[in-house]
Amino acid sequence: MLKQLQVLLSAFLVLSCGFFYLLSLKSTSLPTIKSQKGLEALLGQDHGIIVFVETSGRMEPTPLATCAVESAARIYPERLVVFFMKTINGSTELPPNITHPAFSLLSAIDNVFLLPLDMKRLFEDTPLFLWYTQIDARAQKYWLHVSSDACRLALIWKYGGIYMDTDVISIKPIPEENFLAAQGSQESSNGVFGFIPHHPFLWACMENFVEHYNSDIWGNQGPHLMTRMLKLWCRLRDFHEVSDLSCLNISFLHPQRFYPISYPQWRRYYDVWDREPSFNHSYALHLWNYMNQEKRPVVRGSNTLVENLFRKYCPKTYRDLIPGPSDSVNEVLTPGNT
Repeated sequence: MLKQLQVLLSAFLVLSCGFFYLLSLKSTSLPTIKSQKGLEALLGQDHGIIVFVETSGRMEPTPLATCAVESAARIYPERLVVFFMKTINGSTELPPNITHPAFSLLSAIDNVFLLPLDMKRLFEDTPLFLWYTQIDARAQKYWLHVSSDACRLALIWKYGGIYMDTDVISIKPIPEENFLAAQGSQESSNGVFGFIPHHPFLWACMENFVEHYNSDIWGNQGPHLMTRMLKLWCRLRDFHEVSDLSCLNISFLHPQRFYPISYPQWRRYYDVWDREPSFNHSYALHLWNYMNQEKRPVVRGSNTLVENLFRKYCPKTYRDLIPGPSDSVNEVLTPGNT
């Protein structure tokens, strides 16, 4: 019994030292990208991380992506919030020409960490590795989306935790551990999901990803994949009222949890409401940024729903990155990879 107690105490001390060491690497000037080796060692022990992925190669996070990360860090202060970005390209320091305030803002948040997105390394020891090393990315119609779909599966399978798209604003903690998010009756999304490390459902998803790969069909490796795999695992039924479904050890969360405003109505986020919704049944809000081909911005002083969400759930982003009506029209939320 004493020996077991000593082992547990040693493990706790190692985890604590690793966490505080990473926090000590924070920079007050140019944001520092934490050591990938050191952080991956910590991620392997911490099963409660929040994951965001940027595969587009953007040189800086959009205001909406910054808000998504900040809101998650505020809602989950005890968890690591890790933003994997293709832009970083494996360096331990940000490129000297990057001075965008979003990097400084995110790096100043204690539980937020920025990491390079190395897909080849990520896919090692998964069913996705052979597919990735043989695929011609330039010939794929929806490569930006397909690669993002693959990364999120591998990351959560390896480390466990919650994946969120970069247009998801967190408003309260998600109480479930193994879950998928419904965006319609018997229709799963892959914009938000969570699992413990090495969950067999995600391994099966990666196998199905490769076996039924077709980049010509939008969503075939994303929400369609999650839906068809869930239907293989569970006998789905329709939702009744605002209650969740469960099958084996997976929870299928009601559309109100993340999609209280459905994608055909995405513009409602950019409207002024006579009476704003309470979102009492929601854990986070998916803003359907892929639909925003009009590049509608968040504008300070507009009193739109999205402005008020920024002000409440990501106040630092709102303060530093959201322009007023007279500011440059170029400072808008451009559609990303979500």
